[in-house]
Amino acid sequence: MRSPRRCSRNGCPRQAVATLTYVYNESTAVVGPLAAFAEPHTYDLCEPHARSLTAPRGWDVVRHEGEFEPPPPTTDDLVALAEAVREAARPTPRPPEDDQDKQSHSTGRRGHLRVIPPNL
Repeated sequence: MRSPRRCSRNGCPRQAVATLTYVYNESTAVVGPLAAFAEPHTYDLCEPHARSLTAPRGWDVVRHEGEFEPPPPTTDDLVALAEAVREAARPTPRPPEDDQDKQSHSTGRRGHLRVIPPNL
């Protein structure tokens, strides 16, 4: 499953809700709702950074007027989550053990956990 996109500002741990794009030939910074995909020349911003963004002198800022909301989970996210749950629930095949091997080792596997014997 994909993790939510984070704000591009250094040190900001918040989830991104807006996308910043620079239109260089028009000297304009555009802050709009979060784009569907991360693009190489755009920046994802959290709400505080999207609201407080300032542009260089001589540039205009075009800002989305509505509320910035986190994107809803996509079908891809839900499918990835379902696949991860199925994979975690799938039992792992165990190799056959002979009686001598059972007595000498007390390690075992149960789900995603493994018991490791203490060093004697």
